[in-house]
Amino acid sequence: MRSPAVAPLGRGPFLTRSAVGTAGAEDTAEGAAEDGAEDGPGAADRLVVHPVPTGLPLNTSFSVKARKPGGGWRTVPVLRARTRTVDETTGAGIVRNTSVANLDFTGTVEVEVTAAKGAIGSVRIRPLSYAVEHEVSGDTVRFSLTRPRNLSIEMDGDLYDNLHLHANPIERQRPDADDPDVLYFGPGIHTVAGNVLQVPSGRTVYLAGGAVLKARVDFTNVENARLIGRGILYDADGGTTVAFSRNIEIDGILVLDPRTGYSCAIGQSQQVTVRNLHSYSCGQWGDGIDVFSSEDVLIEGVFMRNSDDCVAVYAHRWDYYGDCRNITVRDSTLWADVAHPVNIGTHGDPEKPEVIENIVLSDIDVLQHREPQVLYQGCFALNPGDGTLIRNVRIQDVRVEDFTRGQLINLRVMANRYNASPGRGIEDVYVRNLTYDGTHADTAILAGYDADRPVKNVTFQNLTVNGTVVHDRMEKPGWFLTTDMVPMFANEHVRSLRFLDESTAASTVAPEITGAGEATATTNRAFNHLVTATALPTSFDAEGLPEGLVIDKDTGLVSGTPEAPGTSTVTVSATNAAGTATKSLRLTVRNV
Repeated sequence: MRSPAVAPLGRGPFLTRSAVGTAGAEDTAEGAAEDGAEDGPGAADRLVVHPVPTGLPLNTSFSVKARKPGGGWRTVPVLRARTRTVDETTGAGIVRNTSVANLDFTGTVEVEVTAAKGAIGSVRIRPLSYAVEHEVSGDTVRFSLTRPRNLSIEMDGDLYDNLHLHANPIERQRPDADDPDVLYFGPGIHTVAGNVLQVPSGRTVYLAGGAVLKARVDFTNVENARLIGRGILYDADGGTTVAFSRNIEIDGILVLDPRTGYSCAIGQSQQVTVRNLHSYSCGQWGDGIDVFSSEDVLIEGVFMRNSDDCVAVYAHRWDYYGDCRNITVRDSTLWADVAHPVNIGTHGDPEKPEVIENIVLSDIDVLQHREPQVLYQGCFALNPGDGTLIRNVRIQDVRVEDFTRGQLINLRVMANRYNASPGRGIEDVYVRNLTYDGTHADTAILAGYDADRPVKNVTFQNLTVNGTVVHDRMEKPGWFLTTDMVPMFANEHVRSLRFLDESTAASTVAPEITGAGEATATTNRAFNHLVTATALPTSFDAEGLPEGLVIDKDTGLVSGTPEAPGTSTVTVSATNAAGTATKSLRLTVRNV
């Protein structure tokens, strides 16, 4: 894919469009000092607090300070974000203000949060799986972090007037502002003509800490392009769009209050990486990250609080056509104030039915699901329509905290108001190590459409509900179904449904690797290749990977940034209790 010829664009054309500067010399100087020579790459503890431009909305519900151990306290600005729920009587949107704070660190950082309302009765720091130790004194809570975290700090059970703290890693990539291949935005509020920044092939858009861009960033018909930094996309028609493109990377950006559209839409594209994206939306249909008809997409380390689906994976919609495959979502936190944390299916092409396959959802914390409409419930919803077939989905190492309203799981072949025809079916779903602790979940649904469009080959292993592992050999009244213990309803068009405990082998047959035997990567560009296999493997491996690439042994994802061109023969493997399968992968790394 090629983009139209464009003259080199460096720093100058964009800084001239800056509307306002930073919030003050004190903030700018403080940030620069903290990021200076005394905090070089070898420093054990390093803290960076970025300035906030004058004119960006702040929130006064909390004040936040941070410091390195033994150092002086520094003020962390608290931004205003907005959330949206739905009035269940009128259907009107209820928009509320909430708080967001950001800092970057390595080593250890100490944090102090003070509530403007006064004395605190109770505090939760979520995800609860992080087990962040904290102490409360009057109106203040204090805690320390030793690794990057995305947190919700909730006083007295308030889910809306809470503080979201993004404690980010220190930036790994800081391009030169004068590099002709960099579209550089320094601290301040920026606009561009038409409120859409069209990114050419081969360019990097860098939003420095303290930079706010009031525009959507658009990657259309381009390749080898990036959006990176610690800046903010604010008050635009959507956050980012990736369409008909390849080798695109988005890393470290905050998307705040998009007026319309999704925080990140990926359509008919290949090799897309979205990392450490934080998103807050309050509009109708304010989805987080939506993937349409794309391949080899990695979404990792994101925090999504959205007024519709947080992560959605679809086949055809609008101008996007084709199958959708090899999509990995991992190490992320999802908060859906409306609809689903994860939604797969729904849209497709009934005239040329498509497939959504090889989807991995791993190491995810779900903090909220609030959906009164039964047809749109499910923390994890697989709902094919329009002739779409969903197959080979892994949901593993997932923790769902108590939510307001909805279902834990919804696997349903459907035809709703968006569809011209039902989906073809759902098959080969492996849900492993899913934990739910709470009392608000409605009955989960598994439903095939008819005998020809079933749900089949679904395995739950080590499904734990309020401390009890639900499995087919558990102690229960003899006339109860295993699904009653979730609770879950499975209709007559659900076939080969199993509930296993942790120690039972999920397969008595050794795996067979089904993934491609060849793959092509590009030097200094993010690369993703998902190893897939039959027979429910529990671990993966790869030998002979080029420098810069690693394999996630839990998911089978080969990822990273290859450093040098060349061709390697990589031996990939998949293992279950019955054995190990291997296959050669010819991996070619080419220059940009």
